[in-house]
Amino acid sequence: MVILVDMDDTIEQLLKAWVKGANERYGRDVRYEDIRSWDVSAAYDGLSWEQIYEIPMTPGFWKTVEPIPGAAEALQRLMAAGHEVYIVTATECDSVPEKMNELLFRYFPFLRWEQVIITCRKQLIRGDVLIDDGVHNLVGGDYHKILVTAPHNMDYDAEANGMIRVSSWAEIEAVIASLAAEKEAVAV
Repeated sequence: MVILVDMDDTIEQLLKAWVKGANERYGRDVRYEDIRSWDVSAAYDGLSWEQIYEIPMTPGFWKTVEPIPGAAEALQRLMAAGHEVYIVTATECDSVPEKMNELLFRYFPFLRWEQVIITCRKQLIRGDVLIDDGVHNLVGGDYHKILVTAPHNMDYDAEANGMIRVSSWAEIEAVIASLAAEKEAVAV
């Protein structure tokens, strides 16, 4: 299968690093769990959108972002099983070199540039599956939709909207195995 995988908060912990950076810069105590909408600045009363969204654009920021435990190993197993894996990210163009070099290829050295797609319109990319924490990336796409649980999508009814909600890479691998078995059974 062709497996499309979001980067931020799907294989790495952007939101945790972002909240930590904003708290340190502005003397706040916002928790990761407090981010209940896609707009991170909504959790920071009195601060502007620009103040909060400049955090991930700060030089050196991407060195502070850690991978999600088990993501690298799971991606390697999926690739070893014969699946095509592509990272599909809506990264700001100014942060691409640092984000790719200091994060993606640092923690996921088995991936190549040929496996990276940068776009804000993930629905235009063809694949069998998209794994993402952003509901807006899954809605309308022509692929199986796997929603990675995050504070900002906790209140979203994934099942009612044709999505499979997961909370770990072990769950993702189980869903992929099931989808691959279904696809194989249909092909026979």
